[in-house]
Amino acid sequence: MKLTPPTFGVWLIALLLGTGGIAAKFGYVPVLAPHAFWLVVAGFALLVVSTLFAKL
Repeated sequence: MKLTPPTFGVWLIALLLGTGGIAAKFGYVPVLAPHAFWLVVAGFALLVVSTLFAKL
């Protein structure tokens, strides 16, 4: 299995999801607080999927 780095766009979306989840957990974005864990999980999952598939 050959791994490839994610494109900049996918990396940026994953970064925004992860930081949004962390900011929500610490109370900076209260409207996202109930979904903070799943935002971080989605960011990491997006990075894993984009590393496994070359065209993402």
